[in-house]
Amino acid sequence: MSPVDEIEDSSAPLIEHLAELRTRLIRSVLAFVAGMIVCFTVWNPIFDFLTRPLCAAMASRGQEDCGLILIALQEGFFVAVSISMLGGLVLAFPVISFQMWRFVAPGLYKSEKGAFLPFMIASPFMFFLGASFAYYVVTPLAFDFFLGFQQPGSLTTGVESDTAVAGIAFQGSAQAYLALTIKFIVAFGLCFQLPVLLTLMGKAGLVSAKGLGSVRKYAVVAILLLAAVATPPDVVSQVILFTVVYGLYEVSILLVARVERKREARLRAEGLWIEDEDEDAEDAK
Repeated sequence: MSPVDEIEDSSAPLIEHLAELRTRLIRSVLAFVAGMIVCFTVWNPIFDFLTRPLCAAMASRGQEDCGLILIALQEGFFVAVSISMLGGLVLAFPVISFQMWRFVAPGLYKSEKGAFLPFMIASPFMFFLGASFAYYVVTPLAFDFFLGFQQPGSLTTGVESDTAVAGIAFQGSAQAYLALTIKFIVAFGLCFQLPVLLTLMGKAGLVSAKGLGSVRKYAVVAILLLAAVATPPDVVSQVILFTVVYGLYEVSILLVARVERKREARLRAEGLWIEDEDEDAEDAK
């Protein structure tokens, strides 16, 4: 066989994989667009749902009107588009995950499929868990903190002169509020992926429980920086995000250690386990 024929034969599988990838991507995009169209027709109820934490925080302070304003003429349209994109991604996520799985699965062994599939299921579950935590716990506390900087205006009449105090009242932009709420939801949803990611890396042998524990102090600094960047500049949301992510980091160490114990037990049963030299040295002491 000539070198030219070898090149053509080797390029055929690559072309097939690229064609398969294109098909999966097209189906994912179509699912996303379909989800966007559906959500665009009902963006008002979705917006009402997203503003409930703000309305509840304002109601607790005796403010009945929690309406938001449109600063720019086109702002209402972009609010609807933003909500449609977020809702479309949520609706299309199962389809996107399935298409990704169908693209990866043919290249995996049966044992690898059984190991990878639980992570495919756990990932969206943990994202929705983090998003729900942000919506039901974090945003009410954060919005109540922000609303605490309002002050009523007053006019004090004195003997020599009148003293006026300027009032500070919240009149929020609909687009700014939506961007802040989505930022909360997405940030916590992504942070809740930490145990899934580290456990998958531990299963692949890329990280170890001992290694994660040895860099704990660096992880604390990284999580603090993440909390400062991913959340608005208020102490409440930053402390909550840091506490939650650090807790997830510790849980990840336990999960990776569990994966390592299972791997060791399996290799010992097969007679393939090799004792680490460092462990042998410590046992000798």
